[in-house]
Amino acid sequence: MMNAPLYNQQILRLAARVPPARLAAPMATVEKRSPICGSRVTVDVDVDGEGRLRELGMLVRACALGQASAALFAEHAGGKDAAELTTARDALIRWLAGQGGIPDWPGIEVFEPALPHSARHASIRLAFEAGAEAVAAARLAAAA
Repeated sequence: MMNAPLYNQQILRLAARVPPARLAAPMATVEKRSPICGSRVTVDVDVDGEGRLRELGMLVRACALGQASAALFAEHAGGKDAAELTTARDALIRWLAGQGGIPDWPGIEVFEPALPHSARHASIRLAFEAGAEAVAAARLAAAA
């Protein structure tokens, strides 16, 4: 798979999925930007009384890899708490850096062709970074 094209059919199919629209009154919003390519992901969240992601909204202005990653995050983040999302984010960061095994996130193996392209890693991480931070912030806001 390491010789697979970077922008393969699976990536492009994921990238074409429209992320959930921005929330009108989110409990927390976090924006992350890649300084390398300028990709930007804004994540809005609401959490339930237990701090689990109840509702997600996004604005994605990113390359196909960033769009695909945001779609994959949106599909599987619901019901997760800040600790679970932080674990997923950290595992993704380690995996992309060649310092850990494949993260426990459905479909994440689609990014395997990007492993040798370190300039693309920031874009892949954006939704996971913003999502983990937003859920943590929303939980703090809900507890206040």
